[in-house]
Amino acid sequence: MKTRSLLLAALIATLPAVAAAQEPPKSATLVEKEKGAATIAEAVELQGVVTAIDKNTRELTIKGGSGKDVTFTAGPQIKNFKQIKVGDLVTLNYIAALGLELKKGGGRLRERIESEQTVAAQPGEKPAAGKSRTVKVIADVTAVDAAAGTITLRGPQRSVDLVIKDKALLKDVRVGDQIAATYEEATLVSVTPPAPPAPAAPVTPAAPAAQ
Repeated sequence: MKTRSLLLAALIATLPAVAAAQEPPKSATLVEKEKGAATIAEAVELQGVVTAIDKNTRELTIKGGSGKDVTFTAGPQIKNFKQIKVGDLVTLNYIAALGLELKKGGGRLRERIESEQTVAAQPGEKPAAGKSRTVKVIADVTAVDAAAGTITLRGPQRSVDLVIKDKALLKDVRVGDQIAATYEEATLVSVTPPAPPAPAAPVTPAAPAAQ
């Protein structure tokens, strides 16, 4: 099975590059399954046009494809904020993937490891910011009902009851096994100037009237 990073790269490729004009929301989903493992990934792209800016509070008002206005505060991670102008196009890409792997027999230490990374535009570049988060958990299977599609997992901090839509994934799971879960999400916000107007079509002079 592909690693989550490869699956995310494939998912990103299914979305078009940042467009030159505002477009309606786009989404894509990928699912990969094999014996003892499954990965589900989803990507969403939203676009809007900047209609108002408050330089003091760093508030931006964005009109999305639905025609509704949304106001949000651009955090310090969005560098070069002063470059943003009314009419600029704001694009937000959100990508998330969940990978599950069955560990037969258990015996591993229950654990949870979380990490975050942020990126920002360099001085002089167009305003942009990105953030990613990865959570890895190893949990014990304390109850499973393959017929009902339910499973109870006990992690290092608490127990959770889950309903699995694809019941076939529980066929080989037994009490005492463990599930290793890896959740990854990434958010990227970028700002691009409006596209230049299309050049006007040349005017062909009318032919002189026949004498």
